[in-house]
Amino acid sequence: MMRTDRAEVLVIVVLCCLECSATFRARFWDPNERKYGSFSKSKRLELLEETRQMFAFGYDNYMKYAFPKDELDPIHCTGRGPDYGDPSNININDVLGDYGLTLIDSLDALAVMGNVTEFQKAVKLVIDTISFDKPSTVQLFEATIRVLGALLSAHLIMLDPQQPFGQMAYPGYSDELLQMAHDLGTRLLPAFENSATGIPHPRVNLRYGVPIDTVNETCTAGAGTLSLEFGILSRLLRDPVYEGVAKRAVERLWSFRSNVTGLFGNVINIQTGRWVGLMSGLGAGLDSFYEYLLKSFILFGDEDSLKKFNESYEAIKFYMRRGRKHCNEGIGFPPIYVNVNMFNGEVLNNWVDSLQAAWPAVQVLVGDLEEAICSHALYYAIWQRFNGLPERYNWNLKVPEVAFYPLRPELIESTYYLYRATKNPFYLHVGKDILYSLNNYTRVQCGFATRHDVTKNDYEDRMESFFLGETCKYLYLLFDEDNHVNVETARYIFSTEGHIFPVNSELRKKSWEDDASPVSGKTKENERHQKRPKTQESNQEKFLINARLDNNTSNEKMPLFSCERLPDEKRYLLPIQSHYLQQIRQVVGLE
Repeated sequence: MMRTDRAEVLVIVVLCCLECSATFRARFWDPNERKYGSFSKSKRLELLEETRQMFAFGYDNYMKYAFPKDELDPIHCTGRGPDYGDPSNININDVLGDYGLTLIDSLDALAVMGNVTEFQKAVKLVIDTISFDKPSTVQLFEATIRVLGALLSAHLIMLDPQQPFGQMAYPGYSDELLQMAHDLGTRLLPAFENSATGIPHPRVNLRYGVPIDTVNETCTAGAGTLSLEFGILSRLLRDPVYEGVAKRAVERLWSFRSNVTGLFGNVINIQTGRWVGLMSGLGAGLDSFYEYLLKSFILFGDEDSLKKFNESYEAIKFYMRRGRKHCNEGIGFPPIYVNVNMFNGEVLNNWVDSLQAAWPAVQVLVGDLEEAICSHALYYAIWQRFNGLPERYNWNLKVPEVAFYPLRPELIESTYYLYRATKNPFYLHVGKDILYSLNNYTRVQCGFATRHDVTKNDYEDRMESFFLGETCKYLYLLFDEDNHVNVETARYIFSTEGHIFPVNSELRKKSWEDDASPVSGKTKENERHQKRPKTQESNQEKFLINARLDNNTSNEKMPLFSCERLPDEKRYLLPIQSHYLQQIRQVVGLE
């Protein structure tokens, strides 16, 4: 070997050693690196089992003390249904429809956890005992995402010819869940009638239609987060009506956005199109509207929805984002997305709400990982301070403005997405902290209770259905590395209620354009799976994966995952540099 070659090799070796030494020093000396830098398989499996037990404790007690009522009151060990005596009690009545809500909302969680026996038992119980012919006035949004979405998800799990979660299908199943979804969807359709704009009424009575005394105001998310569930229902039934009304609602909302900023308000009059609430943000009233624009592209291949999302995201970053330019570079305050006036972008208040903690998951899906990392870190710090997320947190005064925590899943959801995108052990530690908080601050006699005030140890006697259907499910998937959903990440998308839907060519087809007659979803799905060559399905899966990972896609077809561009240090060191993490902790009053 020539002397110059030896010198080059020596330089390379020295540089590699320096890099390894820097990594070692960072992990050895930095307390955050020592705390978050590794996570053993045995610990992960231990937490997986703890999560399974947590779900089982809540689910078994619901079935023992509450079913067929909608929710479990975990302190008094009894069931809760709608408040028929007080129709104005919308905190209860918007969600509870007297239809075994918690069981329905938990169906695909049972499947994801591989509990074949209980899944089949639950499906039969739903089919045999649940009816939607009830005089219940429910919120269109809640009934759609919690009940309609759950029925469709479980139905599609039953139809999957590969049965990847175990043999969930059983002999004699004849599309009953789809028929129930059809019945519910039809009962929800009156919400779209007698609206001058095409934006639906917020509430509908399952037996009598829209109440005479109903309000004509609805939130943007409530009217614009119907596309996945209604779209799937249309495609399975070969009936365009359901998808059509949901899509029209989105189009009408889009037409009323500010022509100056491109932003939306949070409450709109469905008859006049006038914005009643001028606040534009990423939390309650708006959050899932943006989420479904992106997911409509992922699930249905809807290019127009992706275009709308890209335009919205550009406006969001321009008007709502505050703080330094980059998450892991520069000086200044940590990045934060604030609530602004939809017409001029001026800051309206100094709080963020807990629903906004799901926004990092959307940022992961669109490939904006650095932003997702910093957005998530803020909410994790708030969680660490209070062992839960207050419903509203004032980032200026560093205090909760609305202090209750109803077992929401949004931070766990974002933690799961970021771990799948980075595989950084930091997010397993976050999951461990969340699991600890839930077990030690919300577990009561018969389940898990809402924390009335995160600054105190007091409770509300309520366990909402999403605790089992989302919170436990995302935690379980975080720790279950070998779960089919994680092995085949590109083949599934989660609804805003955490229900899993398959991403495949069948749901991208507007089947009514080929055959207008309604058919059994099961029969046609099975026929297609039998007739379609395996190579064709394989090519379709490759297309979907490439659509998510292709880094050379233009802005019109933005990559949905950018894990290939993730710097190595983000996998092996803290995803957010230690001093920036400390800064965020100080900003929320944790230190």
